[in-house]
Amino acid sequence: MKKRYSVIKGSGYYIPEKRVLNEDFLHNEFYDSDGNKINTPNEEIIKKFEKITGIRERRYVTDDLQASDIASFAAKDAILNSGVNKESLDYIIVAHNFGDVQNNNRKSDLLPSLAARVKNKLGIENPKTIAFDVPFGCPGWLMGMIQADYFLRSGDAKRALIIGAETLSRISDPYDRDSMIYSDGAGATILEAIESDEPVGILSHASRSDMLNHAFLLRMGKSNNPDYQGNELFLKMHGRKLYEYALNTVPMVVKEALEKAKIELEQIDKVLIHQANAKMDDAILTGLFKLYNKKEIPKHIMPMTIAELGNSSVATIPTLLSLLLDNQLTDQKVTNGNILVFASVGAGMNINSLVYKMP
Repeated sequence: MKKRYSVIKGSGYYIPEKRVLNEDFLHNEFYDSDGNKINTPNEEIIKKFEKITGIRERRYVTDDLQASDIASFAAKDAILNSGVNKESLDYIIVAHNFGDVQNNNRKSDLLPSLAARVKNKLGIENPKTIAFDVPFGCPGWLMGMIQADYFLRSGDAKRALIIGAETLSRISDPYDRDSMIYSDGAGATILEAIESDEPVGILSHASRSDMLNHAFLLRMGKSNNPDYQGNELFLKMHGRKLYEYALNTVPMVVKEALEKAKIELEQIDKVLIHQANAKMDDAILTGLFKLYNKKEIPKHIMPMTIAELGNSSVATIPTLLSLLLDNQLTDQKVTNGNILVFASVGAGMNINSLVYKMP
């Protein structure tokens, strides 16, 4: 008996032109969270940072662009790649966390929604193309995929455009060492409903939210520099606690999604994890294999882009996916029947995972 499944019809991305190398932070003044100036030479700070995170460079948008602009660029790329008529889209879902952040004053602009702006920029006339935003931390794009899957499998929709876009460079504190983690970018996918005798496309997903003790591991706060004269709020992170939380919980959510799909660990061909920290992603993957009492991890199972692109929040996974599907990653390739596992963790704290079978 045929069942309805959601498959990826096309993907796209936008990688900002401005490259910012680790050496570009050599002359920054860094302060700790208590407002004390850090006297460790920046050369040492950067060397340690790169060893832990794996980040060598990141991308920033130019002054003339905002999140909705780059979201529309990625969307146009996905529409072109898919070959679908933009007017046939039933949903446009845009995941982000800060809206269009003004370059001159760092203030977030959220009205109209980014999804509304993207629909406008795409020139879509169809009033039945419903556009809305998903602010869900770094797992926002995956949550958009999960929501779209429900719409498509219900039979109420045929196609959905899901975008992740962020300009973290606009809300990072230049006096905070964590500012070196953040980057800008956008990625997009088009999901389409199909009828199939065999399970294909999105097979399962799992999510969790832990707010009681973990809600403020990521938050907005004042600059670390006590003499900073502005009144803007910047993105702040409890790195060690976030790291521990991710290691303790993400592997379990991935396992839950795999069990729902009745997929064994050995069947996984690729694991696409939110590109936040290379060391953390490696530890999450190791933790997943430990849940299955497996020590040996297959080579090339986890494609990475963080070294060159940094952490662009909701944009990391859709950008990674698009590059993978476009054969743009060294020693990485997927083909029909391959099983892909997605996982992300971020502000809230929120976690989600999705299992996908290539058609």
